[in-house]
Amino acid sequence: MILSVINQKGGVGKTTTAINTAAALAQWGHKTLLVDLDPQGNATSGCGVVPSEIAGPSLYQSLLAIQEEDGELLRPGVAATAIAGLSVVGASPELAGSEVELADNPRRDGLRRILGAMKEEFAFIIIDTPPSLSLLTVNSLVAADRPIIRVQCEYFALEGLGHLLRTMEKIRRFLNPDLVVMGLLRTMFDARLALSSQVSQELESHFSELVFKTIIPRNVRLAEAPSYGKPIALHDRRSVGADAYRRLAVEVLARADKKPSFMPGPVTDAA
Repeated sequence: MILSVINQKGGVGKTTTAINTAAALAQWGHKTLLVDLDPQGNATSGCGVVPSEIAGPSLYQSLLAIQEEDGELLRPGVAATAIAGLSVVGASPELAGSEVELADNPRRDGLRRILGAMKEEFAFIIIDTPPSLSLLTVNSLVAADRPIIRVQCEYFALEGLGHLLRTMEKIRRFLNPDLVVMGLLRTMFDARLALSSQVSQELESHFSELVFKTIIPRNVRLAEAPSYGKPIALHDRRSVGADAYRRLAVEVLARADKKPSFMPGPVTDAA
C-alpha cells in the first residue's frame, strides 16, 4: 500500500511524521520503503542516509527518464537504514528541477509507474512530500492509495485543510479515482493550550470517521531526533513521541487491514 504524507504548509513536522510512521511500521514487522520526494532531502538525512552514497539512479533521474516518450522505467536506488525492514529512496536538491519536466506530462503518472514496479517488494511505501501543493505533491497523490493528512492543532490549519481536501477531490475525479484519505493526524498538540484542544475537538466534530485516535504531542526528543539522523524509535524509544508513533502505526495497520506482529523488528547496523 502506498501512503502519501501531506500538508501544504512547511515547518509543521510533516517529515517527522513520514519518517517515524515508516519506522514504526517496519518495527511492527512490515517491510517499508520511505520515499523522499522533498528536494530538501530531510527525510533522507533524518534516517541517517547520505544521498551520494546510495547505489543506483536517483529519484530525479528515474522521474526524468520516465517523462520521455517511450520512457524507460528506471528503478531508483534504495538504501538500508539502521531499522530492520526500513529502506529509503533518497532525495537531493536536483529533484526540484523535475518540476519543469513534470509540467510537460499532463498524465502526472510517472511516480505511480515507478513505485508501482516496486510495490510487490514492500508492505508499505510512505511518500514524504514537499511542503506545498506543487507538481511533485500532485504526483504523490496520483501515486498514492491512501493519503495521511497532517493537521497542526492551530487555527489556520483548519482553513488549509479545507483547501487541501478540495484539491484532493479534483485529483480523485480527474487523475486518481482510487484516492481515498486514510486519516487526519493531529500533531504538535500542546495540552496546556486551550486552542490545541479546541482545534482537536473541531476536527473530531467534523471528521469523526477520518481522525486518527492517536494525537502526536509536542515533544523535545521527537523534534531533536532528525538532527541525529535517527527516527525517534532509535533516538529515544521510551519518549512520549516514540510511543505516539507506535500507536499511530497500529491504527494505520488496522485501516490497511493488516496486523502488527507485536514483535518490533531488531535494530541493525545500516548496510
